[in-house]
Amino acid sequence: MGLLRIMMMAPKFYLLALLAFGVAVLFIENQIQKLEESRAKLERTIARHEVAQVEQRHSESLGRETSLTSEKDDSVIIYNRVPKTGSTSFTNIAYDLCPKNNFHVLHINTSKNNPVMSLQDQVRFVRNVTSWKEMKPGFYHGHVAYLDFSKYGVKGKPLYINVVRDPIERLVSYYYFLRFGDDYRPGLRRRKQGDKKTFDECVASGGSDCAPEKLWLQIPFFCGHHSECWNAGSRWALDQAKLNLVNEYLLVGVTEELEDFIMILEAAVPRFFKGATELYKTGKRSHLRKTTEKKAPTKETIAKLQQSNIWKMENEFTSLPSNSSSCARPRRQGEGRGTLRAGTELLLRKNLPQSQLRY
Repeated sequence: MGLLRIMMMAPKFYLLALLAFGVAVLFIENQIQKLEESRAKLERTIARHEVAQVEQRHSESLGRETSLTSEKDDSVIIYNRVPKTGSTSFTNIAYDLCPKNNFHVLHINTSKNNPVMSLQDQVRFVRNVTSWKEMKPGFYHGHVAYLDFSKYGVKGKPLYINVVRDPIERLVSYYYFLRFGDDYRPGLRRRKQGDKKTFDECVASGGSDCAPEKLWLQIPFFCGHHSECWNAGSRWALDQAKLNLVNEYLLVGVTEELEDFIMILEAAVPRFFKGATELYKTGKRSHLRKTTEKKAPTKETIAKLQQSNIWKMENEFTSLPSNSSSCARPRRQGEGRGTLRAGTELLLRKNLPQSQLRY
């Protein structure tokens, strides 16, 4: 009887032990999560404190008002350029204009060309941009994800601009660029040099260089530095990228309409871009960088990529500037108030206060 009673109690004992183990695991995981949250809060507090100290030493009087169009200002524009969207052509215009319009152009060179900076590098970047008075007005450019300066407690935020491109067109251009380079530096050896496989052949064989995941780039560039931004197919990342595009960017253009983008920038921010439209039309650098040996994909290849959810999300995002209040489009005279003259009638929508527009 005693042995039978022990055998009947054994399953209950094991069940209680299992439950106790489960509770212990949950408790430990909860404590680890709390520690990680506390560490993150501490790092953020330290970062804000460092930025605030530098800004306090270098800031001008709080009562002075600044203007986009003032001749003497400390404006900063950040062009966090997405690869293979025509960014080199546009950036070279800024380099040509900087001595004429008296501003500085600075290249953002991240570690190992990683578009995501560490927290320490984020603090340094914010500190440099806000406190480097000798380099203002400044035009910063580089392949780096959007960074929210307000999270670090700074008083003045830079103006963000960017250009997006059809996601498949961008990927095709990047695919051939890695293999054949471009006419900008034709002698430079590229990472995939020697690989003669076409983009169509890559897609047909399921290659990694042309997989749908490779389309996921423009959304994370606008989404930012959060790890979820770089999780391919994340709906949260898409929503965050949309919010940033509409609320945090002065202007977002599209590669296929780059001249319109440049024209509206000249009208909106002549302090930086006076003469940009004419330079783009007539300058030698207007179409400077063209990918070599690029072959257009077949309809079958395009259709296959368009079946993926990642393409649908990237396409949804890159279609937004054409209809968004963050993008300016040419309009004929008389189609509404708020038009700007820059060789033609233009409309600038949102993100630039009426008091700062030049008519």
